[in-house]
Amino acid sequence: MKANNLYDAQQSLLVWYQNCGRHDLPWRNTLDVYCVYVSEIMLQQTQVKRVMEEYYFQFLAKFPTLQALALAEEAEVLAAWSGLGYYSRARNLHATAKLCPQNLPQTLHELLSLPGIGSYTASAICSFAYHQKVGVVDTNIERVIKRFFALVSSGKNEVHALAEAFVHAQEPRAHNLALMDLGSLVCLPNNPKCAECPLEMSCKGKKEPELYTKKAKKVYESLELFYGICEKNGEIALVKCNQNMYKGMLELPRVDPLEENFLTAFKHSYTKYRLTVNLYKCDDVAGKVFWYNHEEMQNAAVSSLTKKALNFLQKV
Repeated sequence: MKANNLYDAQQSLLVWYQNCGRHDLPWRNTLDVYCVYVSEIMLQQTQVKRVMEEYYFQFLAKFPTLQALALAEEAEVLAAWSGLGYYSRARNLHATAKLCPQNLPQTLHELLSLPGIGSYTASAICSFAYHQKVGVVDTNIERVIKRFFALVSSGKNEVHALAEAFVHAQEPRAHNLALMDLGSLVCLPNNPKCAECPLEMSCKGKKEPELYTKKAKKVYESLELFYGICEKNGEIALVKCNQNMYKGMLELPRVDPLEENFLTAFKHSYTKYRLTVNLYKCDDVAGKVFWYNHEEMQNAAVSSLTKKALNFLQKV
């Protein structure tokens, strides 16, 4: 694409963002790098509305700085994250705070060396917090770039290279945020609103936009889990999970299924898994046990699956 056409597209994109962008998102209205970092980690695999309404402000109120997060116990961090899922995000956030409790690094290379920070998060921090001229590529931006440059069978390296070349030199932060919003609001996976797109005039893929959104069908793994309900004096027995799915979180104890002790079963989804969860009554629990009543569980590091199991059990 000719330089003058690229420049015109950049300018049109920035004007569109000024008029139509999501300027009300709180992490876009702060100069605090830590706040930007927390938002980027939370927004991985989680909808914007849920992050903003249920977790972002609450988490920052409890851990207002990197140093406050570094000084916290892991159980406190996991409790504040409870229900948000993908708990490795919280553990990595905590680990990073311990490694750099004062400030996050300002280079891609240094950021990439920290726990849980991949290429997207590193570039997002550099662009959105440090205003650096770097390409940022999430799912939405990737779709825009592929359609705009008509990339049918390109790899991630080519997409990243073109995203980098496309970045506006003077307004890199606004440019990347504009592309993100464009993919979220206009350049949709299905039925894109091409007539509303500021890049429509220069878009090479506008005639067949569906060519650039084909994805392999996601394959889910089915698992069956067996948990015990041990209740004494109004409190439920919980144990600390040592397995990857909810590692570090409190959960119901695993049990061997006995038909005469069966209570109920329900379905649950977690990342790539489709779970069938079976609940059984049990009288004793081996190993270290933590006892919580229902009210205490709301502020403890209890897995979302366990909360769902107890809520489901109350309805049966």
